[in-house]
Amino acid sequence: MSKIGFIGLGIMGRPMAGHLLDAGHELTTVKRGSLDETLASKGMKELDNPKAVAEGAEVVITMVPDTPDVEEVLFGEGGVIEGLKPGTLVIDMSSIAPLATQEFAKRIHDAGGEYVDAPVSGGEGGAINAALTIMVGATQEGFERANPLLEIMGKTITHIGGHGAGQTCKVANQIVVALTIEAVSEGLLFASKAGADVSKVRESLLGGLAQSKILDVHGQRMIDRTFDPGFKIKLHQKDLNLALEGARSLDLALPGTANAQQLFQACAANGGADWDHAGILRALERLADHEVGSR
Repeated sequence: MSKIGFIGLGIMGRPMAGHLLDAGHELTTVKRGSLDETLASKGMKELDNPKAVAEGAEVVITMVPDTPDVEEVLFGEGGVIEGLKPGTLVIDMSSIAPLATQEFAKRIHDAGGEYVDAPVSGGEGGAINAALTIMVGATQEGFERANPLLEIMGKTITHIGGHGAGQTCKVANQIVVALTIEAVSEGLLFASKAGADVSKVRESLLGGLAQSKILDVHGQRMIDRTFDPGFKIKLHQKDLNLALEGARSLDLALPGTANAQQLFQACAANGGADWDHAGILRALERLADHEVGSR
């Protein structure tokens, strides 16, 4: 069993860390307020800073919101790199900028460690059920070392390529997810405004070419109007910013992505930054002056 430092115990990180504890690994984290009771009962310990976590770990996993957060954890004062031992495996499972990831990988490598970028898709449900899709950027050696741990947390693990490739795949994933959520919102809004029973419309669509996990899960969220976050709009905005910044550097037009970002921004401007990303429906409902399911 491995000694693992796990930094980032949010909506996703908590259940992911729990699965590693259940598998018999020893976990430490950085003290941030009160430690989750379930994790504490399973033996997770708290230390003062990322340096201390790294000093006692063979593997360090980060699961934090954005690129600057990863940089601070790894390279800030009292950061992981200050406690890094030769051969330590650093796995970043956050969703961050691919170019920054390549730089972080070089700095960890130069300090004697092995770096793996392994962002995830599947939301809170995927994390709880250990059914995440994990997109990996790493050397072959790094992937082989990380894979047994990733298999504890995920169901579909793919070695995409070298450092940064996992993050590139995650950006592509977030483009597809955002546009599909928007498409489901527009379809259900159209059906509702036209007077159809949206529950039966969704049921029918699930049997045809429009079928998708998003129509299944988020379509039901929209009908039930349950927008408590599995994945917050403000985090999806961050991911689409990465997509649009990357597109500019590649001289690439992503008009659908830009439109989805504007709808997310409309939600945020109306107090919805912390809604689930299925809440993009609410921006469209405001434009239509109609709520899905209303008569």
